[in-house]
Amino acid sequence: MTSEAPEQLRINVSPSEAERLAADILEGNGVPTGNAGLVAKCLVAADLRGVDTHGINRIPSYIERIRRGVLDPSAQPEVSQVTPVVAHVDGRNGFGFVAAQMAMAAAVESAKTYGIGMASVKRSNHFGMSAWLVRQALDANMMSLVFTNSSPALPPHGGRGRLMGASPIACGAPGGTAAMPDFILDMAPSVAARGKIYKARRRGDRIPLGWALDAQGRPTDDPEAALGGVMLPMGGPKGSALSVMMDVFSGVLSGSAFAGHVTGPYDPSRPADVGHFLVAVRPDLFMDLEEFRDRMRYLYERVVGAEKAAGVDRIYFPGEMEQLTERDRAKTGIPLVQAEIEALNAEAQRVSVRPLGVGVWPVETVRLAWPGRHDK
Repeated sequence: MTSEAPEQLRINVSPSEAERLAADILEGNGVPTGNAGLVAKCLVAADLRGVDTHGINRIPSYIERIRRGVLDPSAQPEVSQVTPVVAHVDGRNGFGFVAAQMAMAAAVESAKTYGIGMASVKRSNHFGMSAWLVRQALDANMMSLVFTNSSPALPPHGGRGRLMGASPIACGAPGGTAAMPDFILDMAPSVAARGKIYKARRRGDRIPLGWALDAQGRPTDDPEAALGGVMLPMGGPKGSALSVMMDVFSGVLSGSAFAGHVTGPYDPSRPADVGHFLVAVRPDLFMDLEEFRDRMRYLYERVVGAEKAAGVDRIYFPGEMEQLTERDRAKTGIPLVQAEIEALNAEAQRVSVRPLGVGVWPVETVRLAWPGRHDK
């Protein structure tokens, strides 16, 4: 457990107000309206799911990269159809959200006709929480795989220096009914996502021992020392191998940076050159869709109904806890600390947009929808 500084009180913010502020700041920094809306929606989606490390608190670091000229706010990615089922997207050093959304849309369109579609993305940037891309595919009733590479954070197994990224791997499949959650897996190959360490530093928290080593290779609970050292891969060689796999599919294959040469989103010194690899699969390839959903429902019931270990109150399906958090935060709001609100409002002031409102606000029902959504 982290040891939180007691003075860091959480202030709940309306999801619609958070999205409004993020979009306004982005537009004020040269991001076209449609792209700004997409980025804002994705960031708020992360906050709603409880993935605070990839929410609107990322805005200041993105804007700093724009100011330094290492991220092009107005870039429009270019999609090339390589084969009927394969697309290649040049992100043109714009927002990764925009390039990845276009790539998944292309993969989904191919899968509708051919059963499977895939897209590789080069010259991209951080695209936030991977689960929103899984959600984009789910909204089209598609299964998916979502890969990306990232800046050095992990040592290769047996090494001591940062080389491989703590790159998330994500996948998803439609659930059986409206009453059960979709299957959404979104995880990093490290013991904890690196964004959690940035979050702990920002909020004045400690981190659990076992997450990272400092520059001298010693276990640390200090997020500042951890960021100067290395993240630890989950499962030792297994997590390390997964991070290499992500680099193969996202970096080597796409033509983007790889082997430790991706620049992180908090480093405004040069373009990131991130790569992504996305796959969409029709779930009715080998049986009709209803049979697939029945099988998913049976899997869900077997997982959550499994015999519990001592001290366990409930077993969750992958992605279920986040979907429950999303439902709750849509009503209660997104919790931010004062330092995060001040950082966001400083960006708002720079471009003369209305600051974040944190007063009383009505209960909302938030339903996220991505371009090309097909309701179930």
